[in-house]
Amino acid sequence: MDQRVEYQIGGDPALDALVREIIGRVADKWTMLALECLEEHGRLRFTQLAVLIGGVSQKMLTKTLRQMEADGLVVRTVHPVVPPHVDYELTPMGASLSEAFCGVWQWAEAHRAAIVESRARFARPKT
Repeated sequence: MDQRVEYQIGGDPALDALVREIIGRVADKWTMLALECLEEHGRLRFTQLAVLIGGVSQKMLTKTLRQMEADGLVVRTVHPVVPPHVDYELTPMGASLSEAFCGVWQWAEAHRAAIVESRARFARPKT
């Protein structure tokens, strides 16, 4: 019998549910990388964004950008030209989220050597 307990982090169940949902959506690798690229480079075309992120499939980037657009983090602009020209850029809300995630990059940079050392120590055979 499954008796998992879900803990609420705050006094407002609706806010707690929203925070958990947002974390699930934006804390994935591709969203964080898209946020970083758009924050650093500004408005980008789909292909430019894909190249800057690197290693992301067209399908996954499309899915990520659609979810970011639905959440109000990016604005998608379609230019009526042939071939179609589509730009993506952060909304003010997306830029504020990018600023919040900037701390993750700063933390990783500050602790890179310790993380590498810890991983190497962990990977060594135990005697």
